[in-house]
Amino acid sequence: MSSKIKIIRPKCDPSLAQDKSLPCTAYLVEYMEEGQVCFDIVLCSKKVDIFDHYWDNYREGFINFKQTEGRTNPKIWEDPLNKKQKK
Repeated sequence: MSSKIKIIRPKCDPSLAQDKSLPCTAYLVEYMEEGQVCFDIVLCSKKVDIFDHYWDNYREGFINFKQTEGRTNPKIWEDPLNKKQKK
């Protein structure tokens, strides 16, 4: 995986893109893999990095990507699935 993007929800339900607690730099990517439509939620600073990564890996299977409904500043956003427990 490219270090310029971070896939935070691989092969997820596209309705997760409606979550307003996501960072504003999150994008929903749609692509075909083995004849099946898949969705990822990805973080990046430049949209061209998303295109480059998915084009390099899926070529003609890459369908599109669009910004999620996220509103949070990416500098302060923490992934709720990766929260560390306080000691």
